[in-house]
Order: sequence, then structure tokens, then C-alpha cells
Amino acid sequence: MGISSEVIGTHCFPAQKLFIDNVQTCIYMHADAVSWVCSRIKRNHRAKTSSFPMSFSFLFFLAFFLVSGAVAARATDPSFDTNYEITWGSDHVQSIDQGREIQLSMDNSSGSGFVSKFSYGSGFFSLRLKLPENKDTAGTVTAFYLNSSHTDRHDEIDFEFLGHKQGMAYTLQTNVFANGQGNREQRFLLWFDPTTDFHNYKILWNQHQIVFFIDTVPIRVFKNKTNIGVNYPSQPMQIAATLWNGENWATDGGKAKIDWSQAPFKAHFLGFNVDGCISQQNNTQPCYSSSYEWNSEKYWVLDSNQENTYERVKREYMIYDYCSDRSRYQTPPPECPQ
Repeated sequence: MGISSEVIGTHCFPAQKLFIDNVQTCIYMHADAVSWVCSRIKRNHRAKTSSFPMSFSFLFFLAFFLVSGAVAARATDPSFDTNYEITWGSDHVQSIDQGREIQLSMDNSSGSGFVSKFSYGSGFFSLRLKLPENKDTAGTVTAFYLNSSHTDRHDEIDFEFLGHKQGMAYTLQTNVFANGQGNREQRFLLWFDPTTDFHNYKILWNQHQIVFFIDTVPIRVFKNKTNIGVNYPSQPMQIAATLWNGENWATDGGKAKIDWSQAPFKAHFLGFNVDGCISQQNNTQPCYSSSYEWNSEKYWVLDSNQENTYERVKREYMIYDYCSDRSRYQTPPPECPQ
């Protein structure tokens, strides 16, 4: 199974082709490894040649590096039951590979979801996710998010994948709630097909900023601006994932309903390790300690490369930003550029 220029192009050269048998899944699962290898390919490419020669030994090393990394990561991943539990639709949840992969499904009788066993006060949270591959997923919502509670003053940080009509693409919606105040939607088109392979969706949350990542790419930043009166998530939050019926709003503003002849819809999840500070007795203050890596100064702002990538994503893939919606806000909310 060769890797086309479109696949490797997300990490290397769009115009080049690299064919390595049986490594395509690892390319998607281990973007950091691919970036490492590609940085060396690029260095050689700039220094020596435009023909992009690669020896068999190097290809063998690359294949071995990626495959062994995939096997090792899968083997050391904790099972689902270590950190998570099913919250609803248990008959629509399937455990695969001894709990190292979970499938959520939805039909016209129920959706399904799971949640972490603990609440956290800061962290760098992630799940690897492959979205339902049905031809028409209009009205479905696949979500990965942090949530404090179901009260009116809850905190929440959302990845929501909004289903599509046949021939169209998924839309990713992100949102941030603080003290019950939401309506901070940003929407994106994706630069890859999220139904064919797993991608790593990550949320960095510390006392300085919230950053949404896809693989290693930052797509949204929400800074802590409590100094100017903007609410910022500070309550202990659980990690959650759901597949549910959102046809009243998710696709074309609710005009496109779910085609149940397409059911069941299935979303797959991997990576149930949790990098987060467990909140004790509903207190997040100890979770701001610099002893946690994600609270260190390195994670207070994006670095220059991340900032450049972030700005490019906003220019090329963002299709809606609440900060620019004058039909909703004649004056931009205070956290937005003024």
C-alpha cells in the first residue's frame, strides 16, 4: 500500500512521491515521528538534490522506525477501563483489542458516550479519533471535550465534528465555555479526510492559555484574559467523548436531517492515557504547579513555528469566527481582536 504525494505532502513535499509498503496508518498515528524523518529529508533535499533520492537502507530504516513505534505505542497504551467509563448507550459501545480501541455507534434508537473517571484541573489531553465514514452523516455530532458539570455555570472546551451531506466534508467546530458563557464558536474545514485514519486531537489547558491541536498543528488559541473581565475555564473538568443526534442544528443550521438508512454511524477512539492533574476536593489550585510540564513557561505561548502554522490555518481553513460575526456582536467580545 503506497503512500501518495497527497499523504506525505501533509508532512513533506507535496510534489514528491514516497512509496513504503504497509506504513500508511503509522504515518497518521505518529505525526511526530514523520516530522522528525521529514525534517532530515528536507535538509538533504535543500542541500543536495531536486531528484529526492532515497537509498533502500534509509527506506528500510524509516519503515522499521514507524512500524516499531506504532507497535510500541499500541502495546503501552492503557486499556479504556483504566481511566474511562461508559456513560450512556452501553449497548452501542464496542471494545476492540482488549480495550485499547473503543467504537461508539449511533442508530435511531440511541447514540453513545464515555467519560473519564476523574476530573482534572489542568493538562494536555488527547484522544486519537477516526470519524464515521458513512456517505451521508448530516445531523450527527462526534465530540471530544472537557466538561465541568451540567449546571448553568459550567466550563467546557469542545471539539465537535459536524456531519455532512453526501459529497460534502466534515466541519470541525470548537467552542469554549467559562462560568456558563459560551457562544465562542470557531469552525474549520480539515486538510485531510478524518474518516480514513486516526488523527490526534489535543487540548492544552493551563492557567495561561487553551490551545486546540490536530496532531502537532495548533488551530485555535484562547488566552486567559481574566485581567480584563473575561471568564476563563477554572473548574475541574472531566474528559468526554460522544456520538449523538444533533440534527436540530449541526448541518446547514438544522435543515439537513439524519438519514437513518445510513445508520449505524461508528466513530473509533484510541489513546486512553491521560496527561492531566487530577483535581482533589474540587480544587484546581494545586494543578497550576510548575512541576507539571504543561504549566511550564514553554506552554504559556506558542513558539514561533507554531505561531506561523496557527496563522496559516486561520487564513486557509477557518470558515467561521464568532469574533468577526457582526450580526451577533456589533462590538467584538473583549477577548477578541479589537
